Amino acid sequence: MLFDTHCHLDATEYDPDRECVIARAQDAGVRGILIPAVDVASFERVRDLAHAHAWGAYALGIHPMYVEQAQPDALDQLHAALIRHRDDPKLVAIGEIGLDFFVPAIAQGAPRDRQERFYDAQLAMAEEFALPVLLHVRRSHDTLLKYLRRRQVPGGFAHAFNGSSQQASQFIALGFALGMGGAMTYTRALQIRRLAQEISLDSLVLETDGPDIAPAWLTDTRRNEPMQVARFAQVLAALRQCPVEEIIAATGNTALRVCPRLIGAWGLGTL
Repeated sequence: MLFDTHCHLDATEYDPDRECVIARAQDAGVRGILIPAVDVASFERVRDLAHAHAWGAYALGIHPMYVEQAQPDALDQLHAALIRHRDDPKLVAIGEIGLDFFVPAIAQGAPRDRQERFYDAQLAMAEEFALPVLLHVRRSHDTLLKYLRRRQVPGGFAHAFNGSSQQASQFIALGFALGMGGAMTYTRALQIRRLAQEISLDSLVLETDGPDIAPAWLTDTRRNEPMQVARFAQVLAALRQCPVEEIIAATGNTALRVCPRLIGAWGLGTL
């Protein structure tokens, strides 16, 4: 089945036509969308959106780009929300969390030690609640891996993966699948496209990161949206020289295996 394993569907960019975005995704064959939070203020938004639709699922977490502006009790609020919603079948993961050592403004505004403290604290919650994590990974692969090895986290998705083959193998060994999306559609993205060809399909999932990381063909608008995962599946099939049906089946099965609560969240019965 065709899934978007990472879309910020609550983002203001979708406010003018969110229901149309959803309808287009469904028309394209998308059967599930995972909506991650980025800060405390978005916790209830993503939850409400996930519950408003049969295809919805959500994750709770504090994104590294929001660490600097987070209130002193933000981690306590996350922990309280996880306790409050721990039996919610639509809550499937902790995220979006991670480290961002790429954007200069973030590196200056949110020192690495604060990012790392938030990241490690959220990994501890993933361990406590036995939830997989949705990882934000930008120029931080080795540091992310260092913390992951210290915790018993039940895997997750390394979102918008852009590391080396060796780093990819290390994430996969820890139970993670790698997210492939818009970046894969650019012919100059040689490393990502090589990984898309070489990594076993049982370690890949499809995602948009909408409204961000627009694919190469969106020249009139840079807003990405869930319907695009259908075409991402076609791009991945072309890179791997296999039928698109194989891509859709394999990446869908991988998503459900790595994040098994999606099965209940999306009403899919059992694998």
